[in-house]
Amino acid sequence: MDSLNPEHPPVAVARVGRRPLVWKFWGTALWGLFIFAAMFIGQIAVVVWFVLRQGGPIDVATAVHVVGGGITISLSVICGLPAVLAALWLAIHVSRTPFADYLALRRTSWKNLLIGIAGLFVVVLGWDLLSRATGRDVTPGFMVDVLKSARDDGALWLLVLAFCVAAPISEELFARGFLYRGWSETFLGPGGAVILSSIVWTGLHLQYDWYFFGEVFSIGLLLGYLRYRSGSIWLTIVLHGLNNLGAVVQTIWLAG
Repeated sequence: MDSLNPEHPPVAVARVGRRPLVWKFWGTALWGLFIFAAMFIGQIAVVVWFVLRQGGPIDVATAVHVVGGGITISLSVICGLPAVLAALWLAIHVSRTPFADYLALRRTSWKNLLIGIAGLFVVVLGWDLLSRATGRDVTPGFMVDVLKSARDDGALWLLVLAFCVAAPISEELFARGFLYRGWSETFLGPGGAVILSSIVWTGLHLQYDWYFFGEVFSIGLLLGYLRYRSGSIWLTIVLHGLNNLGAVVQTIWLAG
């Protein structure tokens, strides 16, 4: 994709031995499954540890209570980050392409940041107005429950760290970083890569219902376009973090 971006021409890398490559459609898909599995294992390990440390018999009610706890979810999201980074490093190391170049870890302009913030504001505001017009809750019930649990446990700061820092980094490096980079250089092109990576990213948010799936997908399309426009994954990470921070603040306000 970077070869199609006038702001960031491809970096010429001189190497001895096999030439650098970018995983194409199936390579990106298979390595993507590997990275997702690493994320899942990193997150589920925390859940299992919390369930086991309860002691005594383990039933469904106990497991559900533990899994829905604010501390459990926060630490689960945070522990998924190093797992994703390790899996990404392996996938990109095998390709012999520099890690930062493969994932577009480069700075962007203030203009792109302002455009992204404005676009994100319009998309989120549009969905909030639609929610109010149709009588739906503006904030998912999942967010309210997790926030109350974290606040009661004195771990609201941990929830903010997980949702506004760890989750954006993990998800953006995976979706708009690795998946987009590989798929954009196939028959899909940048547009198809934006759509397909947004679908995958939406699928990571199974805690929401179909209505909020639509909002997540539309935000994914915006972030994908900005990744294409700017050639920078740091831009989408920052915007993703700001979006999640806004959602947390909104949930705190609405939940009283």
